[in-house]
Amino acid sequence: MKLKTKRLLITDFTADMAYDVHINSLDEDNRRFVPDEVFETENDALETIEFLMSRYDSEDGPFVHPIITDDDAKNIGYVQLVKIEDGFEIGYHIAKAYTGNGYATEAVEAFLPYMAERFGLEKIWGICLADNIASVKVMEKSGFEPVFSGIGDYQGEQREIRKFIWNKN
Repeated sequence: MKLKTKRLLITDFTADMAYDVHINSLDEDNRRFVPDEVFETENDALETIEFLMSRYDSEDGPFVHPIITDDDAKNIGYVQLVKIEDGFEIGYHIAKAYTGNGYATEAVEAFLPYMAERFGLEKIWGICLADNIASVKVMEKSGFEPVFSGIGDYQGEQREIRKFIWNKN
């Protein structure tokens, strides 16, 4: 995949991205909101990247793609589509040093229609912890509609969550 936006490139992982993935995963927001996506070592990141690369040609993913800045070619995070019981869910993370610049919204807005077309999807879910205000704002700006707010399953635990839905049309 090579999906170009105004300021970003969304592409496929390569093994040489392991160091950046490791470093990007260590910030406190990632630890707080998606602790299963923290890679304590570069080798942990490499093992995950190798698995993710093996899933690109599958029908059920997960489909996780790095986000690279266009101006300085920095790996600043990822955007993903993950199969869930009700279809597919969007996910994303921008490393702390790059947050607040609209990168997540820009990546999500480009990624959604591309992946919807690729897999013939009419809707894509967005699920986040209720106190992840940045994620809530990204979904709202990216055209997701709120459908649930309350206690629900989040990574195997009952937590206060928000659920959104994005419709292709």
